[in-house]
Amino acid sequence: MANRKEGFEEHLKALEKLVDELEHGELTLDQALQRFEDGVKRLKTCRELLTKAEEKVKILVRDAQGELQEEPFESEDA
Repeated sequence: MANRKEGFEEHLKALEKLVDELEHGELTLDQALQRFEDGVKRLKTCRELLTKAEEKVKILVRDAQGELQEEPFESEDA
């Protein structure tokens, strides 16, 4: 992985490249295992970034007086 802090999109693009390399089957076993390990790390990071983003998401709703209020985002999985 790169030394600089990568965002979600960079991790996702790297994951797609790793999957493509693994699907083509032209790697040695050691190379494939290394790519798989890197992919697992990147997947974990993507999940963490998505969780943080979800925690920041708020839905604005109007209360009985017509005032806007923030409410926590509830995903469909909840």
